[in-house]
Amino acid sequence: MIRRLAVIPPPALAPGDTVRVIAPSGPFDQGPFDAGLAILRKRYAVELSPGIDTRYRYLAGTQERRAGEFRHWLASGGLATVCARGGFGAMHLLSELPPRLHDAGLLVGFSDITALHLALQSRGVMSLHGPVVTQLGRQPPHAVERLFQLMELAEPAPPLHGTHAFAEGMAEGRLLGGNLSLVASLVGTPYLPDLRGAVLLLEDVGERPYRLDRMWTQLKLAGVLDAVSGIALGEFTGCEEKDASWSAEDVLRELAQALGKPCVAGLPVGHGEVNLAVPLGVRVRLDAAACTLTFLEAGVAPRGRSS
Repeated sequence: MIRRLAVIPPPALAPGDTVRVIAPSGPFDQGPFDAGLAILRKRYAVELSPGIDTRYRYLAGTQERRAGEFRHWLASGGLATVCARGGFGAMHLLSELPPRLHDAGLLVGFSDITALHLALQSRGVMSLHGPVVTQLGRQPPHAVERLFQLMELAEPAPPLHGTHAFAEGMAEGRLLGGNLSLVASLVGTPYLPDLRGAVLLLEDVGERPYRLDRMWTQLKLAGVLDAVSGIALGEFTGCEEKDASWSAEDVLRELAQALGKPCVAGLPVGHGEVNLAVPLGVRVRLDAAACTLTFLEAGVAPRGRSS
C-alpha cells in the first residue's frame, strides 16, 4: 500500500537548541564520530542516547536498544535528531512508527537513513537528507554552513547544480527518495510514500553497475519510475566495475534515456567528498537544460510553528 503524502514541516532550530544524536543503523568508529560531534557542539546542545556506542554484529546495538532509542525520539516533543551513521538497520525500526505523527522533530541523515526518511514522509513529515555525524567532520565549511542553514531558516534552500543531463526537459514535484538501494527495498511495503508526480532523488555507494541496473529495473517494473515527474541523480561512489570498458555512469545514462523523464546527474549529494543537505518532501523544479535543482519552498516551519 502506498500512502498519499501530505507534508508537515518540522519546526526550525536556533543556535543553542538541543539536538539529539541517535544510532538507528550501523555501529560507528569513534574518531569520525567525535569529529562530527565537535562541529555540532559548536552550535547546539547535543544529547546522546544511552548506549549509542554499543555494537551488536553489524548494528549499533541490539534491536531492543535501537528501538527504544527511536521510540524515545518519537515521544520527545519535536526534538531535532541527527543520525550517527548509515550502514544497515534502520528498516528494523519502521514498525515502531505510529499511524500519525503530528509532533515529529527534524530528522537529519542519509544512506541507510533513507528508510526512515521515506517512512516519515509516508506519515506526512518532512525531513533533511544530509550528512550523518561520522561524515560531518569531513565536510567542507560550505557544506556544514548549508546544513545549519536548512535546519534553522524557514526559507527555500539554495539551488543545487548538477554536472550534466541524461534526459532533457523540466519537472516539478516533491523531492523524495535518497539511497537507491533503500528506495528499491521499500517497494511493496507500507513505508513508501506516494511518488506520483515526485522528483526522485537517487544516490548510492559500492554497488556494481549490474546491481544499479537491477534496482532501477525493479523500480521500473513496480511502476515507481513511470509515476515520477523527473529524476535527480546524486553521486554514485565506488560503483565502477573493475577493468570494464564502460562505467556506472554509462549504465545510468542509458537507463535514464530509455525512461525518457527529465534527468539531471552529478548533483553533489551522497557518499562523495561533498554531501550538500537537501530538504525532502518540499516542492522542487528540476531543469535539465540548466542542470539545476531549485527548491520552491522551505523544509522547516518558522520557529514555534510546526505546520
